[in-house]
Amino acid sequence: MNAPTYEDVLKARAQIRPYLSRTPFPEYPALNDLIGARVFIKHEDHLPTGAFKVRGGVNLVSQFSAAEKARGVIAASTGNHGQSVAYAASLFDVRARIVVPENANPGKVAAMRALGAEVIFHGEKFDDARQHCEALAESDGLRYVHSGNESLLIAGVGTYLVEMLEDQPDLDVIIVPVGGGSGAAGACLVAHELRPQLRVIGVQSEAAPAAYESWRQRKLVTMKNTTLAEGLATATAFILPQSMLWKGLSDFRLVRDQDLLRSMVWLIEHAHTLAEAAGAAALALAYDLRDELRGTKIGLICSGGNATPLQVQMALGTMTRTTNNS
Repeated sequence: MNAPTYEDVLKARAQIRPYLSRTPFPEYPALNDLIGARVFIKHEDHLPTGAFKVRGGVNLVSQFSAAEKARGVIAASTGNHGQSVAYAASLFDVRARIVVPENANPGKVAAMRALGAEVIFHGEKFDDARQHCEALAESDGLRYVHSGNESLLIAGVGTYLVEMLEDQPDLDVIIVPVGGGSGAAGACLVAHELRPQLRVIGVQSEAAPAAYESWRQRKLVTMKNTTLAEGLATATAFILPQSMLWKGLSDFRLVRDQDLLRSMVWLIEHAHTLAEAAGAAALALAYDLRDELRGTKIGLICSGGNATPLQVQMALGTMTRTTNNS
């Protein structure tokens, strides 16, 4: 399992260009005031699946051999990786199956089905679905697309930082949400090549800290997974992205789920953006680090915008309770 190179990222950019538009990276004055820094949001929520992972999915499936296409693909997902694989499979006429937890985001499930994928429900958590997916891949001879241990996925998602640095080449810091770690790994790869002084900071929920603890301990560990943010909800870490994070990530922090909900509301109020909880994680950490970040120029990755109505209600309810208690 080889790590991708910067040349792989450039090839990925050419591969995905016919299918995916460049995403915006605007500055928001109200967020500048909130954080005390110049704040730019990379709107990966504007991609066709509402999340960054589709960059990797299109890059990977576009390079399948004829034999791989004929076998069909299978993936395990809480939603965004599954949508990515389903979208890419629909582009290149490949049969797709996606295994999801029983409580998977219904909007993401509907989107996968609309793209022609067969959705299979299994287990309470992502890792239950992943293990079932791996068994099906083996028994049915399908091309298993792992959500983290795929070099072409990481190269594909790394293209977002190429775009960011073209738009704002003097960024000081970027903050990247981490579930499996492909997005942060791709960012580390590109930062090392284009702007070595750029600090790449990962953020994960303290209710699902497997990737954080694996980075901190420099070994793969299994941890609890009780977060409401499905994009951050992994109980185990993955070796390929972790090996890249160990080399390239400047820092890694945890945030509380209630702060993810609060940041969802801030993005609605100050950036006209409906983010899912994982997509709001970078802003949540930026607020926690506002004294450290003061006066800098920062890029925050809004990794996804696939919030359910219930999640939005929870976020708004959190702000209402905060206001009433103040």
